[in-house]
Amino acid sequence: MILHRWGLIPYEDARAKMDEVHAAACRDGENHLIFCSHPLCYTVGSDDPGGWPVETIPTDRGGSITCHSPGQLVAYFCFQAPEPAVFYRMVRRAYDALFADLLPQARYDTNRPGWYVGNRKIASLGFRYRNGVSLHGVALNVDVDLEAHNRVAPCNLAGVTATSLAAEGIRITMEEVEALVHEALLAAFESPINVS
Repeated sequence: MILHRWGLIPYEDARAKMDEVHAAACRDGENHLIFCSHPLCYTVGSDDPGGWPVETIPTDRGGSITCHSPGQLVAYFCFQAPEPAVFYRMVRRAYDALFADLLPQARYDTNRPGWYVGNRKIASLGFRYRNGVSLHGVALNVDVDLEAHNRVAPCNLAGVTATSLAAEGIRITMEEVEALVHEALLAAFESPINVS
């Protein structure tokens, strides 16, 4: 797993750089993991209905609207994913393990993909696949401005608000969360899921 740390980077710049990393992953056959965060912005995926009260940035991932801001750890995956469903389950397994240690009440919802504490969304995910390699990833709210995040319903889900590790009483730095996510992903991808 090749690790890229980009720090705080505008979303559009990160998206362009992700294409470069994706091309490298297609050439070298390696898994490339990118950690970064973005200045405040709202991105919309291919399922977006439009009509938002905020300016949005269109993307080619799935899903609807997602808020990005400082204090959110974004993990972008340019991973070998010849079987996207298997790749997705391995990412989910890693974050399930992370939350089992950090915030056991957080649960993945298969009907509304993402992790929630009750009706409060703490992490969103969305992927796209091209040439057998994944794009996009998971956004985990560590310590964000929840007022900004709640200007829109996360992923356009009725009755859902945004939360963060800090808001749920978990005091941890971005660097510590990054290390834990990296560790969880290494463990998950070292034990591939058997497809039956």
